Amino acid sequence: MSKSNLHALSQPEATTNDPLHDLIRQGARDLIARAVESELQGLLDQYADVLTPDGRKAVVRNGHLPKRTIQTGVGDVDVQVPKVRDRSGSGIRFNSQLLPPYLKRAQSLDELIPWLYLRGVSSGNFQEALSALVGEQAKGLSANTVSRLKARWLKEHEDWRRRDLGQKRYVYWWADGVYSNVRLDDRLCLLVIIGVTEHGHKELVAVEDGHRESEASWRELLTGLRERGLDNAPKLAVGDGALGFWKALSKVFPDTRHQRCWVHKTANVLDKLPKSVQPKVKSDLHEIYLAETRDGAHKAFDSTLRRFRDKYPKAMENLEKDRDELLAFYDFPAAHWIHLRTTNPIESTFATVRLRTKRSRSCGNRDTTLSMVFKLLQSAQKRWKRIKGFNQLKLVVNNVQFRDGERVDDQSGRDAA
Repeated sequence: MSKSNLHALSQPEATTNDPLHDLIRQGARDLIARAVESELQGLLDQYADVLTPDGRKAVVRNGHLPKRTIQTGVGDVDVQVPKVRDRSGSGIRFNSQLLPPYLKRAQSLDELIPWLYLRGVSSGNFQEALSALVGEQAKGLSANTVSRLKARWLKEHEDWRRRDLGQKRYVYWWADGVYSNVRLDDRLCLLVIIGVTEHGHKELVAVEDGHRESEASWRELLTGLRERGLDNAPKLAVGDGALGFWKALSKVFPDTRHQRCWVHKTANVLDKLPKSVQPKVKSDLHEIYLAETRDGAHKAFDSTLRRFRDKYPKAMENLEKDRDELLAFYDFPAAHWIHLRTTNPIESTFATVRLRTKRSRSCGNRDTTLSMVFKLLQSAQKRWKRIKGFNQLKLVVNNVQFRDGERVDDQSGRDAA
């Protein structure tokens, strides 16, 4: 076994009173060393047959780059990345994908910084906060450093919201407006859209500063998406009852079907009922959207209205007015229903990111809050999973008709049989 040429350098002064933490950090050093050594060996194997005129190997090891420190979640790790020498003169170099030259801290720390900020940690306290998490070696994170990072993230968001969408196609959208206190006398409404590609992957489509979920704000956002190449309208959009989004959607993407979120609708209906009645009505609402067919859902719908309309007319009126939009999901594959009945992809993401409004009196300025949320959503996107039944998305894109979650031609064949 060859000896690793990426040096994991010891730092006696960096030891702590926690033997387990020191052991973990040393294990991280060794793991990084082995991983980069594997990268280097792959390059050497790739050019093993390239020889100089006198028969020697053209690409060989050639010492190391200067020592540098990488900030990680388990403390600072000092490393030296190996170099290669190309005797053939072709300019072959070793560039580690794990430790590129510009890397100063692990990505997990870059993701931690906006999270800390949105949870109420001010720029001047980052050094102290991160020291508690990764050890006293949390250097280079002064208030000025954090300010520079925030400026960079703002620029990244600005570039991202101008990206070309000509090659994108989204089958479904989830849309919502998320509020945050920015200053004591101001509120920021984040307009968020998450989409599903025809291959089943969830992607962040838009996150912008709006104004109380107004039609004008949503229309500006949607028009911007279309002007940047998003010509194919999504087949279905899921959202709450905020009229601004739906009015704007009908004007910009008139072919997109509307699906109201059952979680929002349930909350709105129950809010108009006495607490003693809420469990009964909630159970009835479950019977509606969990029905196997649209006819079954309509029957449960009518039963609920008959049962509670006389005593609680406002609650039942709120339920009935969106009947068709609440049941639109029945015209799409049954495997997708669990995703289409609610705006859960947005709600679940913001449940863990949920802005710092509950922890502090203000979130800084609007641009800062927007860029922080953008970075956190980008981080969350890496962990989003494909939707169930993603192989049926191509059928939806190709306008194959579904009834009660099944293809119409398949259903007709079974009925005939």
